[in-house]
Amino acid sequence: MSLRVEDLTVYYQTLRGDVRALESTTFSIADGEIMGLAGESGCGKTTLANGLILLVPPMRHVGGRVLLDDRELPIADVEAMNRFRFKEISVIPQYAMNAMNPTRKVGRMAAELLRSRRIDPKRTLPELEKRLDLVELNRSVLKMYPIEMSGGMKQRMVMVLSTLMDPSLLLADEITSALDVSTQKAVAKMLVDFRDREIVKSIIVITHDMSILYQIADSILIMYAGQLAEKGPTETIIHSPRHPYTKLLITSLPKVGVKHDATRLTGIPGKPPLLLDPPEGCRFRERCPAAFERCRDVPPFVEIEPGHFVACWRETESNA
Repeated sequence: MSLRVEDLTVYYQTLRGDVRALESTTFSIADGEIMGLAGESGCGKTTLANGLILLVPPMRHVGGRVLLDDRELPIADVEAMNRFRFKEISVIPQYAMNAMNPTRKVGRMAAELLRSRRIDPKRTLPELEKRLDLVELNRSVLKMYPIEMSGGMKQRMVMVLSTLMDPSLLLADEITSALDVSTQKAVAKMLVDFRDREIVKSIIVITHDMSILYQIADSILIMYAGQLAEKGPTETIIHSPRHPYTKLLITSLPKVGVKHDATRLTGIPGKPPLLLDPPEGCRFRERCPAAFERCRDVPPFVEIEPGHFVACWRETESNA
């Protein structure tokens, strides 16, 4: 088992109180698995990613633990986590195109990163050059400043830097959102190549774009208002979702080959709750067309069929 997250709870400290951004999160990812993480803005996707690798104020670790390759990560200790970053767990951050230091040439940045982890840059240069070939970047980029590179080039360079030490787990946070369609497809394919070539063991792809996940993800985890809603194989989540939120999320997306005037897209009624004072029980209850009295209690995240988990009382009781 590559990653195991157990009851992870993370809040944001504010002057008005704690924002309960991530609560009681439990799931696992196997070696070789690419898991998509999806949901509306503010559902907790990036909070979950940050909680796995860089949990800093105003974030506060309330409870739970994270195990990577059977070792518990000291996620609440920023300094202790430093020895795991890049080597064991790494991230391609949101807005990765702006992640590189504009005053450093790319080659110098790579060398500084390696030295910070006590790795000789000269010995690693052949592997760095192979990685550039893999992402279809000319080796001359090592002598460039970031401003001299296009958006797609910068995105791919950050992918190389983030995986240079062959981390067990890679977090890819909205890495296709600012790219054109053809570049999105190329970047998504590169993530799969990283997994297939065993440069990384497992990947979490955080995105709003379900079409990207349908192309590359083995499984999809759906979040809503800081809680898990559903996790299952990609085909199951896309074609046979069981949680009411997942169903509405999927049906609100445009379908390939269907003209705009032939069908009318419907959004999800209502809006997500404020997490300073979230509602009791299922947080989707007030927007859910299938809600009933039992939904005032928090539903457990349970396996209803092999590899398919859902947090919904109706589904839990129908499978009892």
